[in-house]
Amino acid sequence: MKPNITSIIDIARALGVSTSTVSRALKNHPDISEETRRRVQEFARRVNYRPNALALGLKQQRSFTLGIIIPEIVHHFFSSIISGIEDVAYGKGYRLMICQSNEEFERERINLQALLDHRVDGILVSMSKNTFQYDHFEDAVEQGIPLVFLDRVCKNIETDRVVTDDYQGAHLVTTHLLRKGRRRILHLAAPQHLFIGRERLQGYTEALTDHKIPINPALILQCDTSAQVKTLKEQIIRLAPNIDGIFAVNDFSAIAVMQLLQEHGFQIPEQISVAGFGDDPIALIARPKLTTVEQKGYAMGRQAVQMMIDRLEHPELAGEFQTKVFSATLKLRDSS
Repeated sequence: MKPNITSIIDIARALGVSTSTVSRALKNHPDISEETRRRVQEFARRVNYRPNALALGLKQQRSFTLGIIIPEIVHHFFSSIISGIEDVAYGKGYRLMICQSNEEFERERINLQALLDHRVDGILVSMSKNTFQYDHFEDAVEQGIPLVFLDRVCKNIETDRVVTDDYQGAHLVTTHLLRKGRRRILHLAAPQHLFIGRERLQGYTEALTDHKIPINPALILQCDTSAQVKTLKEQIIRLAPNIDGIFAVNDFSAIAVMQLLQEHGFQIPEQISVAGFGDDPIALIARPKLTTVEQKGYAMGRQAVQMMIDRLEHPELAGEFQTKVFSATLKLRDSS
């Protein structure tokens, strides 16, 4: 069998039938006899025939390819999102191009342009925390490319969005610490230009207000990475004797601050309770195991790509944007 027989024309010539017969037989068209369908499909399998995706895309004016831009692939939450996207997208006949911004605005901008250059049908994106300009997203929308924002959303652009209820999660975990008798709770916050940073800070402050605890600005530090915990270690250690709880905006900063405190002789949770946000697998490896807020990354990814596919396959929905909010779940463990 010739290994270079890869087109419908080649199959038609080899079997002595028309190209339209081959095309319809491959699609199980009822006008083609069962015997002819069987012959064509068996032959196509033997020569490893694959449809020409580019030609199909040109014919339908679609590439059946979706782009993804996330801050960090190694982050469990974002890799869970990708898994959810993949499971739905591939089952619906879409391919994926995955890009990582590495929390850099310029790389995010370059990634988005590369996806546009490759004619993706739509882009699912979670913004870099260093993104302060949004013209690259606006350009994509102006070109007719639908966007779905995940977790880190751009409020300046009307699109579909999939988010965690960050306010609820922060309020839950802060309230838990307060009910444990903690009254001087340090918050390690995310940058406030990010919607998730503002929502988690608001959940923290309103939980304190609900319990008649005054807001102390000295107990709110922008510190959302392990590296920033190291940078601020002297300030944190100075605060440590005067606090009895810590709510960190993510699990990485929570575990880093917990380790820092332990290195300086503080007992967790006897002296200081610690809680995070995200329910990364490292939360179960930490000692003590970390109390945290679960984010449903896999389900969020599935929801986001389904919203994208619905929009692509039902253009009449244009302009009717939706925001899907996933509720947060508190995971109580030993650190609090």
